[in-house]
Amino acid sequence: MHRVVLDTSVVVAAFRSRNGASNLLLRQVALGSVRPLLTTALYLEYEEVLSRPEHRLASGLEEDDVAAILAAIASAAEPVEVHFRWRPQLPDPADELVLEAAVNGRAQALITHNLRDFEQAAKRFHLPIVTPKQWIEESRS
Repeated sequence: MHRVVLDTSVVVAAFRSRNGASNLLLRQVALGSVRPLLTTALYLEYEEVLSRPEHRLASGLEEDDVAAILAAIASAAEPVEVHFRWRPQLPDPADELVLEAAVNGRAQALITHNLRDFEQAAKRFHLPIVTPKQWIEESRS
């Protein structure tokens, strides 16, 4: 099983499009071939962002649907405790909690649409970063 951290942008993309690589990645989570690593802060970030009206409108999901999907992600996830913080490491302070989950959880990869934002810190921590499309392509080979 692959242990990864999903950037919030990946989870949002999965909600907004059922045809993209991000959604395929969440299907891998549901099938048990990918285990997301999750801190409390990252889960709360997912919840806050996915509950926004513009994302619910784009996905066609009601609040109860969002809550049920988030509960499924949480039940599939491996909890991570943040023992060390190395802030600031990233250009966007909001991304720090994603990096902290990956580093503290010893993730095999951080999956994001924002490679550039994580590039320098990922090198510093020897953390592979990939897009959902790259992950799906690599998992097929």
